[in-house]
Amino acid sequence: MATLEVKDLKIRYSRSGPEILKGVSLSVSPGDFFAIIGPSGAGKSTLIRCINRLVEPTSGEVFLTGKNITQMGNRALRRARRDMGMIFQEFNLVERMSVIDNVLSGRLGYVGTVRSFLRMYPKREIRKALELLDKVGLGDFVDKRADELSGGQRQRVGIARALIQEPKILLVDEPTSSLDPKIAREVMGMIRTMSQDMDVPVLCNIHDVQLALEFSNKVIGLQDGIKKFDGPTRDVDKATLDEIYAMEIL
Repeated sequence: MATLEVKDLKIRYSRSGPEILKGVSLSVSPGDFFAIIGPSGAGKSTLIRCINRLVEPTSGEVFLTGKNITQMGNRALRRARRDMGMIFQEFNLVERMSVIDNVLSGRLGYVGTVRSFLRMYPKREIRKALELLDKVGLGDFVDKRADELSGGQRQRVGIARALIQEPKILLVDEPTSSLDPKIAREVMGMIRTMSQDMDVPVLCNIHDVQLALEFSNKVIGLQDGIKKFDGPTRDVDKATLDEIYAMEIL
């Protein structure tokens, strides 16, 4: 069974406004690292945010491990979001909190707001946070504040925070857009390696085509909200990219 199924997803932000996604469908299975590519304004970030309902789709369905996300009420949706680790473009860290507290905030859906605020985390979860910080190369930065970190370090904290949820899937929205090329490649490699180690499939919106082709095994190509390509990365050639980007300079 696929981990994630998206069926005929459509969205427009107002009744008279343009349709941003025009019937997009896709399927993510265990072992997949799916890259979403396409020109600016193609609907890549909107697709990611519709899947976890940060943006409400106009129509269509999203299934996570067989459960219909689009039909869930608020309580059920909060539980379902535990299974969707999110890595954001702008990191979304709490600047004044320590690195380890930012990572542990990924367990908020399990321990509750009050216990999280009082930093009353079980020892098992603290050990898991320390282990993940070691894996992302920040074992010596545990007590540093988030606002003392570089962009690449902040994104590593974001990776650890997403993975401490023990998610069924990682949803990744432009993780490298504010990073220099060397750090961007390191971050993408880290996401791929750690997702493979934890057996978590990835759906990643990324603007850098070369990084997308280097680190993914499957690709979704969007243009103006329409799916132009859906298949193995090895099948993406120049003609495919020309169609997706409509001759835009890559």
